Amino acid sequence: MLRFVVRRLLQAVPTLLVLSILLFAWLRSLPGGPATAMLGDKATPAKIAQLNQVLGLDQPIYLQYLRFLRRVLTGDFGNSLVSGDPVVEEIGRAFPATIELSVVALIIAVGLGIPLGYLAARYRGRMLDNVTVVGTLVGVAVPVFFLGYLLKYVFANTLGWFPPSGRQAVDIDATHVTGFFVLDGMMTGEWDAAWDALVHLVLPGLALATIPLAVIVRITRASVLDVVNEDYVRTANAKGLAPGTIRGRHVLRNALLPVSTTIGLQTGLLLAGAVLTEKVFNWGGLGSLLAEGIDRKDYPRLQALILLAAFVYVVVNLLVDISYAIIDPRVRVR
Repeated sequence: MLRFVVRRLLQAVPTLLVLSILLFAWLRSLPGGPATAMLGDKATPAKIAQLNQVLGLDQPIYLQYLRFLRRVLTGDFGNSLVSGDPVVEEIGRAFPATIELSVVALIIAVGLGIPLGYLAARYRGRMLDNVTVVGTLVGVAVPVFFLGYLLKYVFANTLGWFPPSGRQAVDIDATHVTGFFVLDGMMTGEWDAAWDALVHLVLPGLALATIPLAVIVRITRASVLDVVNEDYVRTANAKGLAPGTIRGRHVLRNALLPVSTTIGLQTGLLLAGAVLTEKVFNWGGLGSLLAEGIDRKDYPRLQALILLAAFVYVVVNLLVDISYAIIDPRVRVR
């Protein structure tokens, strides 16, 4: 297993390198360039040329990239053009909010998606299967921002069951240690703060989980239907094995391989979906930073967030590969 993991890690290095090259080229090709964005309304040809010289943007492109790569490897992404704070500090403050929201959405999507997909396949053609298929079509078709506003209107504004926005009530005197509000409340014994943070997560978590949930249900259903027709399942039935053993060891375990890939891809997409969700619920995470960075042409912030998203994708894919090796040991020798 260790050799398998090391091999996957080594494969991830050139992937991140290529992504850094593409990001560097893309940012340099945007209209105006970094110097224009930094100077704003004060930009003149003379000032732009002077700032380009200070930043080293007048040097050959390969020297600019090597300088860019060296700064990235040391974690130096410069200061935000919007706030003036170091980009790493901005991301450090916003990162827990997005991760907390994404984890809740993933728990909802996986916790409901795999059982619903399995049950839909087991009772194929019956009422449960039909309702599940229709529900997944609706879940994929409804935009995240529309569902977010709908959930706010019904459950927050009309019924008053959940708070409409934010991560925690402003009147709660909570101690923030890690930036993960639920975890902070549990660590410090402030259970009212932990519960309040958890309640604030319900509506945005449901909105963000809808599309991954629908996709996981459909993939699980299709995968289970494929596996139940395999020869080894029919042989297990012919041997008279217990139905629970057949369903768990032979059907569900083998059906989880494509489901693991889907979960990995959806985990990466949660960061993209969080942009809209955080806007609707005023969440204040990475999605809000990214939206503001695009709107204000904040190059240092954009390059850091895009590289972070690429790194998350690589890590998630590595975890998917490891889960493959655990589910099916034959993968380790490939």
